[in-house]
Amino acid sequence: MAIEVRIPTILRSYTGGAKSVEGAGDTLADLLADLDTRHAGLRGRLVTDQGALHRFVNVYINDEDVRFLGALDAKLKDGDTVTVLPAVAGGAFAIAAAAALAGSR
Repeated sequence: MAIEVRIPTILRSYTGGAKSVEGAGDTLADLLADLDTRHAGLRGRLVTDQGALHRFVNVYINDEDVRFLGALDAKLKDGDTVTVLPAVAGGAFAIAAAAALAGSR
């Protein structure tokens, strides 16, 4: 099962600069776990310690917001496209979100 994952610029250091990568999984959680085996640390930038998507990260499956598809339980199928986008916000929140996405390296 091949799923294309589009990576935002701020997270491309985890993918060797790649704009998109391929992964596999029956759910979004499975896909992120699979990606983390090839791109260590990527999942940690998207998922909280409590196991939910960070609120400043938007994830879409074929242009549908995963929050309306079951979040990490959202089902995937071969050929789907997953797009990861940092949430757009202004002021201090935007700086904090960018810092959290970038993580400490």
